[in-house]
Amino acid sequence: MVVKTINLQAPIKKKICLSLLLVMLAVSSAFAGNYSDTTKKKLLASLGRKKVAVYTVQEANVVFPDILKGNEEEAIPYITNFSTNKRDYLVRMYTKGKDYLPKAAAILQKYHLPTELKVLLVLESAYNANAVSKAGAVGYWQIMDEVAKEYGMNYVAHLSPAERKRLLKAAAKKWHKKTRVTRKKDDRKNFNIATVTAARYLSDRRRNLNDNWLLVVASYNCGIGNVWNAMERSGKTNPDFWDIKQYLPAETRAYVMNFIALNVIFHNYEKFAKNTLSFTPVKIKITDDPEKDIPADMEDHPPVYHD
Repeated sequence: MVVKTINLQAPIKKKICLSLLLVMLAVSSAFAGNYSDTTKKKLLASLGRKKVAVYTVQEANVVFPDILKGNEEEAIPYITNFSTNKRDYLVRMYTKGKDYLPKAAAILQKYHLPTELKVLLVLESAYNANAVSKAGAVGYWQIMDEVAKEYGMNYVAHLSPAERKRLLKAAAKKWHKKTRVTRKKDDRKNFNIATVTAARYLSDRRRNLNDNWLLVVASYNCGIGNVWNAMERSGKTNPDFWDIKQYLPAETRAYVMNFIALNVIFHNYEKFAKNTLSFTPVKIKITDDPEKDIPADMEDHPPVYHD
């Protein structure tokens, strides 16, 4: 009888190898599954994130002259438009004014008046000594005949066309008789005399209007009587320009607003010339990527996020 010897170790080894193989496959599958899930999560997160733009707020840098402080809210929209639409005019008047405005300011100071009133020269005549209005106002400060007479100026009266024609005829006859005709001087065309007279007139108006400078400016354009009438119509005890604005002539309303605009632009002229003058806060875009660092010079300004 032949007895076979059975090797039990072989099946065991096979089983162990098979088990190890299964374990390795399971571990590999697990790692592969985890990696795949992570990638998907990142892709989904990237697709779901909304892109936002990051902004910073740059504050307004306009500075109002002292006598105009407190009028910012009402005046800023007008000045903003004026500075854009009248830029060439503003540059031209500021440049030309270097020869006139300091002299006018010095005379105004002697009469204890704010130097901001010097820009009335721009509004009245644009520095033209020979300027004559339709109403007959003459010279640098556009002084009327009645005012010239009241303040003791030498002046040539404003004549109607008929009166002018008559006087020219008379002058022609005198010339024909070889009579010498002398021209009368008009002090309104003399810068120093006219500016002194304007300062005296404005000093009187400040007393009439309790140092309310916008009302004083309005009175220079339309007369003290019209300003008093507008004040009465407002129904207020101590009205300011904004209270009576609607009751003033349209020309006077524009005149006062232009006075404010000129003063503010001239007071901030360097920034205006460099196009860095801002009248209201401005949003400046920093980046489209909120994960990027904000530039160092923007750190003092709180960012604003918008989709």
